[in-house]
Amino acid sequence: MIKYEIPGMGEIEISNLCLDYNGTIAYEGKLIEGVSEKILALKSDLDIYVLTADTYGTTKKECEKLGINIVTFDRENASECKERIVKELKGNTVSFGNGLNDIQMFDNSKLSIAIIGSEGAYSGLLAHSTMVVSNILDAFNLLLDKKKIKATLRN
Repeated sequence: MIKYEIPGMGEIEISNLCLDYNGTIAYEGKLIEGVSEKILALKSDLDIYVLTADTYGTTKKECEKLGINIVTFDRENASECKERIVKELKGNTVSFGNGLNDIQMFDNSKLSIAIIGSEGAYSGLLAHSTMVVSNILDAFNLLLDKKKIKATLRN
């Protein structure tokens, strides 16, 4: 678990990290450089889940050495599947995503970070996001450095 003390918001506790795969932590089915290291830095404090329809069929191979949870589902019901998973985790979740199918996941997360990476991001997702960053490494750095997340969220 990671605890953040945010002026105006109080204490926020996070136990889980849910990651959209393609467009968020991966590009064209391959993990973005630096993502593995950031996941390894967080996995002792958080239960980490990759939520994916596995469009390229590469998720398990790309993530196998990370020792994290990989949850795959049908493309047609991606939004509902992501929402169900976050609800089952019971609230102390931060989610990263970039697409339309991440809205329901974001709406059920304690914190949500939209990633506007090289694949872009669904503009409607921004209204459901706690924070927005321009690349995945910046999102991980927000979680790893309590001063950065505090500066962004304080009242």
